[in-house]
Order: sequence, then structure tokens, then C-alpha cells
Amino acid sequence: DNLDILRRYVADESVDLVYLDPPFKSDQDYNVLFAEKSGAQAAAQIRAFGDTWTWDSVAALTYEETMRNGGRVAEGMYALRALLGPSDMLAYLAMMAPRLVELHRALKPTGSIYLHCDPTASHYLKLLLDSVFRPDSFRNEIIWQRANAKGLMTRALPTNHDVILSYHKTPEATWNEDGLFTPYDLADLDEKTDEKYSLEDADGRRYQLTSLINPNQNRPNLTYEFLGVTRVWRWTKERMDEAYRAGFVVQPRPGGVPRFKRYLDQQRGKPLGDVWTDIPPINARAAERLGYPTQKPQQLLERIIRLSSVEGDVVLDPFCGCGTTVSAAQALKRRWIGIDITHLAIGLIRSRLNHAFGPDIKGTYKVIGEPVEVEDAAALAEQDRYQFQFWALGLVNARPATRDEKRGADKGIDGRLFFHDEAERAGKTKQIILSVKSGSVQARDVRDLCAVVDREGAQIGALLTLQDPTRDMRKEAAGAGFYELPGRGRFPKIQIFTIAELLAGKEIEYPHWRSNVTFRRAPKAEAQPAAEAQGALPLLGGDGGVEPDRQRRPAK
Repeated sequence: DNLDILRRYVADESVDLVYLDPPFKSDQDYNVLFAEKSGAQAAAQIRAFGDTWTWDSVAALTYEETMRNGGRVAEGMYALRALLGPSDMLAYLAMMAPRLVELHRALKPTGSIYLHCDPTASHYLKLLLDSVFRPDSFRNEIIWQRANAKGLMTRALPTNHDVILSYHKTPEATWNEDGLFTPYDLADLDEKTDEKYSLEDADGRRYQLTSLINPNQNRPNLTYEFLGVTRVWRWTKERMDEAYRAGFVVQPRPGGVPRFKRYLDQQRGKPLGDVWTDIPPINARAAERLGYPTQKPQQLLERIIRLSSVEGDVVLDPFCGCGTTVSAAQALKRRWIGIDITHLAIGLIRSRLNHAFGPDIKGTYKVIGEPVEVEDAAALAEQDRYQFQFWALGLVNARPATRDEKRGADKGIDGRLFFHDEAERAGKTKQIILSVKSGSVQARDVRDLCAVVDREGAQIGALLTLQDPTRDMRKEAAGAGFYELPGRGRFPKIQIFTIAELLAGKEIEYPHWRSNVTFRRAPKAEAQPAAEAQGALPLLGGDGGVEPDRQRRPAK
């Protein structure tokens, strides 16, 4: 839980930039978050994670805790309750309030926060941010067009944008002016720029001719004759002569007023506004697509990071999901903290970092909050067996089974690991079926796994168990035979591993020559090697407060 991690591990004023994209809507069932508990239905409906944000006793206690703490945040939540009533939307805001308070505490005076949401809740979240950061700390409401409009709505315009609310902690917050410009695409210039830079030199470089006349006519020291023309010029005579010799000052015609040749490729770029339509969403064919439902484009995060941080700064994402913020921060030589509540997400981020930055990246970060001893694993299994499954599968770089794979005839599949071997020149994908057991185990579990492996046409089956296997279990596994690769070896068809063995580094035996291809590979990063990186802070929280102050450009 990021609230626990923030309070326990992230020091006061230790973070330079916060980006958060809180879970709000999904492909699951629609929920009416404005429904009063009396049963009355409001007109507005929104999507949310199924049964995640519910006004119940837990939400009420969270709300009351905020009220007891008093101050502007309590006043803001009181007003929101008066407006919304005890609805599921209020439960969502009650969840967000203490987390925003902790993020404000963690930010340095030079820090900024960017909250990514959708138009359904953005206005309520803005009121909440006003309460935490004060209204005069509001910087921008950024509109990101995440999709093209589709003509499927009959009673309203389709919603095809997200909202990113930007606040700074103080007016001295880091603000990089170079980040305010996006490079011109010479193949796709806007009409205005195309008209302005309509001239080309012999090398094909586009330029325009601009005035060299000084707007202040009372400048005797800048009044002189140049190329037969006397004017009050912008530059000194020496600088004008130098620019002329370099070819940047031209006289359009004999006797004409000299003008400055301004090249398009020497300009800082197109000024960035608060409506971003130039960053497309991640489509089904995108190279960076990892299959995570709420994944955002890395280009979007890189833009935010460039705007409000410098190299070596600490970037924090308390709802880091598949780790786009983490990856973007690493690529831009920032340090980072990512927090997520599921072991599935942490496993995906590990895989992403390894693919993007190489295996050495593993030594630059640590993970807080996952089991490191058998006793920890047993406690996790008792608390939440599904999270135990996600974590255990992560130990062998496997992915969890889908909901459909756990039902009906497919029951017994907890995860899959896909691989290639050199025996298949066409690159046919092979698979390992995983079964995870946190309770007592017996020989029947091995027989069931063997049957599933045969049914699925898999090459290997692996049973991961918290308890030690019995002698009969090992006998059943040995009798299952081998997956044989001519000239490459024999691999037990059924393999059993205890959690203790996996924690000690034991691995599934299978051909590694063409690698595990379970997760989609993130593109290789163009950043410096991991060994030369600034260094990441822990993935699930960090000690913080270790970065020295540095010179910054204050906000304007």
C-alpha cells in the first residue's frame, strides 16, 4: 500500500517530482459512483475498478481520519461530502486525500506534482489538490488527447482525452524552459510555420528573413551605415559585420534594408501549450506495448520529467503499474521510487528494466515489501493467496494465468512460462505450465499437473510449493519422463520446487538458449549503461533525503 510505504520510507522533502496515475477505470463492470446509499441514482455514471471504491465502513473511517487531522484538507473533504453525499466517489476522494498529503510532505520546496486522471473526477481532484497545495500553487491543467474521437455517442460528445493536473510546491519549483519546446518535424510542419520558413538555401535548409531594425529609435551608439543603409540597428557594427561574413545577414536587393537569415533548424522548436495532441496512445502494434491495460506512452512521461526535474533528481510514482515512470526516469538519468500494491506489477517492472537497460540494472535498485524468507512467504500466503501466487510466479519469471485459464477444463493452471529453443528453427514457442500451492501438497497434485501438461501440449510442468514435497510426489514427478532436445540435453517433464529453494536461487530446468519470451520485451533504452546511471532508489519505497541541493532555474 503506497500510503504505508510513503509514511514509513519516504523522508520529508526528499522527492523532486511526483507523477501519479491513480487506478480509476478499467475494462471491468460499470459502477455508479454517484449513487447515494439510500438507493437514489444520480444522472452521472462513471467507470471504475469493480468493487474497488465503495462507500463502506473502511471508507468512512478513512474520511473520519482526515477530518480529525483538521486543516484545509479536512475543510475541503467536508465540502465535497456536502456536495456528493456518502457516495463511492467520496470513497475514492477519501482514499486520495491522505496520499496527496503525504506526497506534499515528501516533495522538496523545488518539487512539482502531476496528477493524471480523466474528466469524470478531474474537477473533484483539483479541489482536493487546491486544499493540499493551495490554489495559488496550481500551474496547469494539461489536456492529453489519448484517442481520436469515434462517432459512437448519440447523446454526448465522445471523451477522447485525459487530464493532467500540475501543481508546484513553491514558486521556486524546478522549471526547465528548454522543455517548453518540441522539435519541428520538417516533414509535417504546421501551416503557420510552413509559411514563415518558406525560403531554402543551396543546402535545402529552410529559413525566413527577419528585421534587424531596433524598435528603440533613440540609440545613437547603434545608428550607423551598413551596406549603404543607415538605420538604428539591433546589433553593434562589429557584430553586424561578423554575421554578414558568416552569411546570416543578407541584402535582398541593392539598396534594400539588410535582413537576418533565421534558420528553422536553429530554433528551439514549437512552443508547448497545455493541449497535447502530438503524443499518440499505445496502440496494439506499439513497440513499447507490454499488455498492461493502463500503460501510458513513455514519451508522455519523458516530457513531464524534462519539464520539472534535472539529472540526478528523484522521481516518485506511487501508482507505478507497469513502470513507465520508472523506465522514463532511468532513461533520463533521474533516480526513482516506484510503488505498486501488486506483485504482478513488480514482476513486470523487473522484466521491463532488464529488457530496456540490460541485466546489470538489477544491481542498482532494491525491492521493499516482498518476501525474502520462507516465513515472509507464508505470511503473504495467509494474507492473500493470489498475491502469493503472483509473487511466486515472479520468482521464475512466469506470468499468471488469465481468469479464463483458471476456470472449467483449464482449472489447475496458475501460470505459464514461454520459451524458444534452437531445435525449432522456425521459432515455435514452447511453454511451461506452473502450479502454485501454498497449503498442504500430495502426490495427486503432481498427477494433476502432469495431466494438464499433456492436455495443453506443454513441454514442462513446474510445481511451486510452500511445503516440502512428499516422497510419493517426487516419485510421481520422476516417473513423468523428460522433455528431450536432441543434442542439447534432457529436462525433467515435471519439476518440483519449494519456495525455500527458489529463494536460494534454484531455477527451472529448460533450454535458455533463445530466452524466456513470457513477457513482451520493452525496447532497448538509448540511455547510458546501468553501471553508469545516477542510481535508482528502491522500487517499493526508499530512504530518500540523500540527494544534495543543486542550482535550479526557478519557475517563472
